[in-house]
Amino acid sequence: MEILSKNKIKWIRSLRLKKNRDAEQLFIVEGDKMVRELLVQWSKYVVAVCTTDKDFICDSELFLTEDRIMKELSAHRTPSKLLAIVRMPKFEEESTTRILAIDGVQDPGNMGTIIRTADWFGIEKVVCSKETVDIFNPKVIQSSMGSLFRIPVEYMDLSHYLKQSELPIYGALLEGKNLYQASLEEKAIIVVGNEGSGITASVQDTIDHPVHIPGKGGAESLNVAVATGVILAEFSKGKG
Repeated sequence: MEILSKNKIKWIRSLRLKKNRDAEQLFIVEGDKMVRELLVQWSKYVVAVCTTDKDFICDSELFLTEDRIMKELSAHRTPSKLLAIVRMPKFEEESTTRILAIDGVQDPGNMGTIIRTADWFGIEKVVCSKETVDIFNPKVIQSSMGSLFRIPVEYMDLSHYLKQSELPIYGALLEGKNLYQASLEEKAIIVVGNEGSGITASVQDTIDHPVHIPGKGGAESLNVAVATGVILAEFSKGKG
């Protein structure tokens, strides 16, 4: 086990920035549970592991460091004993018919929860507008709980992508049809929008079937991650 050098520390810290993550196709995963799961299930993606535990063993390149250095490297207030530098996952191009489109979601916690929820309900692919938060943001990684290694996520001109698709497009809109009364096709694209402003006008123009979740209480709206879970649960019933 090597001691973590100043150059390695600088390199790891540079991966906090999206431009550096994109350039090197690397990102950081923190937390004992997540790093251990990575080493068991997706070890091929792990470039190196940093630890404050001198007794820790793994097959990847391993660096020993101190608590104070780990605190410098960590994006969290209370760092764990393990931090991994990981390659961005690559997925083979496949025909997909259950797609979630994300238009401008900005909160990393919401984004990670949405990815995890999409994974749970069998979404085969996630497409995001370029304004959507980076999926390799540390808080997205934390809340996605490993789902980023199971489901492909792409960023693109979302309205252009949707215009080219032959699948029916459903969108979460306040003026849409009651979700529970709508005829839902299992093979479809489902669009969810920004936490405050919703789905952009250009993307709205591509939606064939606007739907909304009816409420009975006094809350102004649902959290976007919660709303996505409700919508995907309804689609998973295989209606239509």
